[in-house]
Amino acid sequence: MMKNKWFPNDEWFSNSGDDGEGRPPRRPNLPFKISKPLLLLILLVGIVIVVLPAFADFYTDLIWFRARGLASVFWVRLIPQWILFLITGSIAFILLWLNYGRAAKISKPLINPDIQKFLGTRFASVMIVAVAAIFAIGNGLAARGNWGMILRFINGSSFGNTDPIFGHDIGFYVFSLPFFAFLQGWLMNILVLCLLGSAVIYVAAVLPSIQQERRFPVPKPAQVHLTLLGFMTILTWAAGYWIQRYYLLYSSRGVAFGASYTDIHADLLALNVMAVLTVIVALLLLVSIFKSKTWKFSLGLVALLFVTNLVLRGFYPGIIQKYVVEPNEFGKEKTYIEYNIEATLDAYGLSDLETQTMTPDDEITASHIQNNFDTIHNIRLWDYSPLLRSFKQLQEIRSYYDFVDVDIDRYTFGNDYRQVILAARELDLKELQNPTWVNMHLEFTHGYGVVMNPVNEIGSSGLPVLWVKDIPPKTSVPITIDRPEIYYGEKPSSYVLVKTTVKEFDYPMGETNARTTYEGKGGVSIGSIWRRLLFTASLGDTKILFTNVFKPESRILLYRNIRERLHHVAPFLLYDSDPYLTIQNGRLVWILDAYTVTDRYPYSEPVPITGSNEFRNINYIRNSVKATVDAYDGSMQFYVMDPEDPMIQTWSKIFSGLFKPVTEMPEILRAHLRYPKGLFEIQSELFRTYHMNNPNTFYNKEDVWEVTSRGDRKSRLDAYYVIMKLNTEEKAEFMLISPFMPIGRDNMIAWMAGRSDGDNYGELMVYKFPKQKLVYGPSQIEALTDQNPEISAQLSLWSQRGSDVIRGHMLVIPIENALLYVQPLYLRAETSDLPELKRVIVSTGGRVVWGETLQIALQRLIGQYMPGEEEPEVGPTREYSGEESISQLARMAQEHWESAQEALKIADWESYGEEMKQLENVINQLLENTTDQELSEDLLPDREKPSEEETQ
Repeated sequence: MMKNKWFPNDEWFSNSGDDGEGRPPRRPNLPFKISKPLLLLILLVGIVIVVLPAFADFYTDLIWFRARGLASVFWVRLIPQWILFLITGSIAFILLWLNYGRAAKISKPLINPDIQKFLGTRFASVMIVAVAAIFAIGNGLAARGNWGMILRFINGSSFGNTDPIFGHDIGFYVFSLPFFAFLQGWLMNILVLCLLGSAVIYVAAVLPSIQQERRFPVPKPAQVHLTLLGFMTILTWAAGYWIQRYYLLYSSRGVAFGASYTDIHADLLALNVMAVLTVIVALLLLVSIFKSKTWKFSLGLVALLFVTNLVLRGFYPGIIQKYVVEPNEFGKEKTYIEYNIEATLDAYGLSDLETQTMTPDDEITASHIQNNFDTIHNIRLWDYSPLLRSFKQLQEIRSYYDFVDVDIDRYTFGNDYRQVILAARELDLKELQNPTWVNMHLEFTHGYGVVMNPVNEIGSSGLPVLWVKDIPPKTSVPITIDRPEIYYGEKPSSYVLVKTTVKEFDYPMGETNARTTYEGKGGVSIGSIWRRLLFTASLGDTKILFTNVFKPESRILLYRNIRERLHHVAPFLLYDSDPYLTIQNGRLVWILDAYTVTDRYPYSEPVPITGSNEFRNINYIRNSVKATVDAYDGSMQFYVMDPEDPMIQTWSKIFSGLFKPVTEMPEILRAHLRYPKGLFEIQSELFRTYHMNNPNTFYNKEDVWEVTSRGDRKSRLDAYYVIMKLNTEEKAEFMLISPFMPIGRDNMIAWMAGRSDGDNYGELMVYKFPKQKLVYGPSQIEALTDQNPEISAQLSLWSQRGSDVIRGHMLVIPIENALLYVQPLYLRAETSDLPELKRVIVSTGGRVVWGETLQIALQRLIGQYMPGEEEPEVGPTREYSGEESISQLARMAQEHWESAQEALKIADWESYGEEMKQLENVINQLLENTTDQELSEDLLPDREKPSEEETQ
């Protein structure tokens, strides 16, 4: 008999401690030898490659949270993960190890003596432990990611509302049901592994008997073992059917989201029957332990279970839907439509929305203008896209600066409440001409300053009037900026090192550049060699370790993108896509709206969410948190805006030190809070259907609204911020509004407003127009604009002269009971990317006019000058006495034409328009004073005039 090369004489499997001759068992011979130094080197390499980076990520994250004063948040996020891993992994290991060990012990007498000897060795025990440990570790790692769900279950709050089918509080579905589903799935997974693993061991043990004796001997202990495992598995399966009953409330089968008639009368019945039948099968399996003949009957019931599942859950609901529901769909679904409407309005904060009916006046009058000066004075003439392009051309200063976005806000200067637009001048590292490591991480560390302009003022040549501009910031309003540096902003950015021996670039200044050293407390200390090593491993950048620029006070600034920064601290919140910058006590502070969301609200209509990895669809949302980030030191604050929200109540219990009550928010900050546009657009999108409270109207979709313009430029009409005065208020306030049109029509049917100021913050209002009266929609006003001869001709002329005509956003401004339509018009030369605001189109009562400024346009619209404004001058004018000769008028016409052509060459559109108007006046004078014959004769040169004979 050939001896095993690795285990000669099978001595390795002996438990006697010797080989039967008093010798200790020999160790297996390895094909190669490993020296101790080599083994130590391999161990060190493994530590460097695997252990050190993992520890570096852990420790650098810990000191970052600790530097922010958020160490408790770090541990609350980390410790529950590992506790859950240990609990689930340990339970899984114990169950697997006990069952596999039991199966191995029962199988031992069934196999030949050599294999019996093997199964009784330490090696076999180690193999069982190893297999159980591998499965348990995988199970624990899979369960570890559910730490947030477990903590929500433990700390869950009540919603105060119950579902209409089962009568449970909504908190049960949001916090408890996910935990029960997780528990059932986790336990089912473990039991299946126990059952399959034990069965494999038994089959392996009796395989020789099957091959030799053509029989399948299953000893009684093995039958009992497998039967008990089967009993527990099937019982857990039954629990799964019971839990699935509650998920019917998220069905999308019916007319509206949520459980429909078929779900309740067919699927719910099927799940109840399946749950009961599955329990009966499990009990019969248990009985078969004592009465062996019943196990065959139990197997038959298992087969019946599959057939019943196919019939009751496959065919029966389809039959009910086709032959019971569809012939009388509204009658069957009416109750469930009502459930859906009520739940959706509540889940999206629309149940308390105030609705009023408004019969608009025919047109704007002078009294409307006089009584609403704050509204008129703050009408936004600058659209975001043209203004951003203007900022880039006028104020980026250097190629490495960039304006990512423009943000609208309001400030009070004395008694003047003004709507303004701001943009942060951030650093764009991609545009560095020499992107070396020193430049990107040591020298160019921050952006600088902001640009601010009022929304309604137009400067020379149609450019914006800048109240804050240039580097360093120059202001023409009573506002100060003591810290214009922007270390934290909207642009994606890498880490930077500050307080080093290298002076940071601050801003360009003449022939030289201003330099600075960071004075804030942002970032993490990195002066010691130990921390440099850890950050080198964590960031994968060896230059951190070998550079010689560090001092004891040196710091590293991380997570400098504000959305990334906030998400790193509180990933369970959904963040708005539009942070906005404010100036508070001389500092630049970002404000970002954060939402608590879930997709577990029964019967509520879901909406898709884009740009988020954590949330795909939601059917509940609250703007419960306002987060702030200081642009200089990166300090963060999370303020709870909606303490009644059960979701934020739960998260506040979990992270007790993270959130502050809204009462602690500084007044200067509260003055800049605005109704979030992201939430408003979700609400307006849903309300265009869910304003129909009557289930019959909802079912027939008789009165669906839309927020899309149906004109030539068919597109969604974005909501926009305005300062306006409601009929019931004495002061103008900052709010977000959006118009609605009936679907398939262009006229307006309603408008919605979200209020932002003071105690009114967060209130929603809807003003509905009577269906019997025509109220022009934005696309209809655009059509009227195109039909205006003066405007249409001028637009065609501009387009033919190589200019790009840009039509701005059509704003519908409610003024008392009337509507004013305002649309800015921009021109951009082909050779320039600098749009200029050249005209303002205004309309009311179906009349459309335009002017160089809003004041001029309104004066033409209502026939009176604006209150508080000087009489507008439309360029130079000339009085004609009527005594000018035809030749004089002709020369004047020639002069105006030549001046207009010169203005056209240099793209001076304002002068061009004025000269063309004067030319028109001269031509009109010519036509009034002469006949066609006189005009033709007088215009001819003397040498070309026909003789008297020729005339005759």
